[in-house]
Amino acid sequence: MNKNRPVNLDISTINLPITAYVSILHRMSGVVLFAGVAVLLWVLEASLTSEASFAELKEHFQSPLCQFVLWATLAALAYHMVAGIRHLIMDAGVGESLKGGQIGAKIALVVAAVIIAALGVWIW
Repeated sequence: MNKNRPVNLDISTINLPITAYVSILHRMSGVVLFAGVAVLLWVLEASLTSEASFAELKEHFQSPLCQFVLWATLAALAYHMVAGIRHLIMDAGVGESLKGGQIGAKIALVVAAVIIAALGVWIW
């Protein structure tokens, strides 16, 4: 093993391609989605307990924090869905080249941003 090889420990100087950012965001959205689904299941259970708990949850969802949690969960779902569809399209043989992967990543980011912005308008 060559011990004289360069070592770059400053992650801020590494320039990743757009496809890497899309892949990393896809994984991160999966983690956020996992936690968000747990919260949404708890909200569903609480809303079905009684009419009073449903009314209480309705009041809580008027707060900006609850609206943000809902938006973040739905945003993670939207991004994860768009990136997953991109992967399915690539599995079908479309956009497997370097240029095709870059174009697909840009399209996925734009579509996800539009959907996430629309979700923000819908929630607020």
